[in-house]
Amino acid sequence: MLGKIKKYRASYLMVAPFFLLFVIFTVVPVFIAIFYSFSSYNVMQPPRFFDLQNFFKNYLDLFLGDEVFIITVKNTFLFAVITGPISYAACLLIAWFVNDLSPRMRAAATLLFYAPSLSANVFFIWKFIFSSDSNGLLNSFLTRLGFTNEPILWLSDTRYTLLVVIIVQLWMSLGTSFLAFIAGLQGVDRNLFEAGAIDGVKNRWQELYHITLPSMKEQLLFGAVMQITGAFAVGGISAELVGRPSPLYSAHTIIMHMEDYALAPRFEMGYACAIAVVLFTVTLGANQLIKYFLQRES
Repeated sequence: MLGKIKKYRASYLMVAPFFLLFVIFTVVPVFIAIFYSFSSYNVMQPPRFFDLQNFFKNYLDLFLGDEVFIITVKNTFLFAVITGPISYAACLLIAWFVNDLSPRMRAAATLLFYAPSLSANVFFIWKFIFSSDSNGLLNSFLTRLGFTNEPILWLSDTRYTLLVVIIVQLWMSLGTSFLAFIAGLQGVDRNLFEAGAIDGVKNRWQELYHITLPSMKEQLLFGAVMQITGAFAVGGISAELVGRPSPLYSAHTIIMHMEDYALAPRFEMGYACAIAVVLFTVTLGANQLIKYFLQRES
């Protein structure tokens, strides 16, 4: 072991900064959250850990006594099931089409599609589009076409709030996964397409399925992890568009529920840590499941 470290010391030195940051800001906080999840902790006073009889009190309260948490679980899973696969497929297909453009056009298209994921302060545009009065862009459009006679309360009617958040999330979802797919497509050996043509590959869709996708397994797995993590971690979009909390918790997510307990005026960090641990476990399990299916298909 020491011999290998000495032999590849340059590589280990290159990886060391990222590894240290990952341990300090990712691994350590996970263990701290697990540690405090078995306590009553309000930040201002030392944590009080539960005795063995009530050791899982926070978790029992979470699943058996917190009705809002059950609503957030339903909303988060519904959100993830819809936005995860759609955004993943959209990232892959758009990257596939963009990759065939000329270098200048490809750079411009990449910036155009990637920019929404960087636009953290453009919610006022979506608020104007989904404004609940008759001057809102969507309401005005629907009224002129005769689909409705009165404004639809997009941001306050519980029938529409989650749908609005899903639409905005899909618009902002072409982020890191999109760039990873572009990089993966650029790295596919062009000679494989000539060999595929000789073996009977007849069109672009067959090239995609038989040549392109098997050649970018790492990028596909990375994109799946990023999309799943993003889908389960949504919260800011909902808070900006429909408020915190949303009407009747119709668009409330696990992240928002955790923040409600962690921040003022509650500061119930022990309970918030329990919520964080549950979310971490679910996200990790989903990532492992996707990883298993992708590796089995490859």
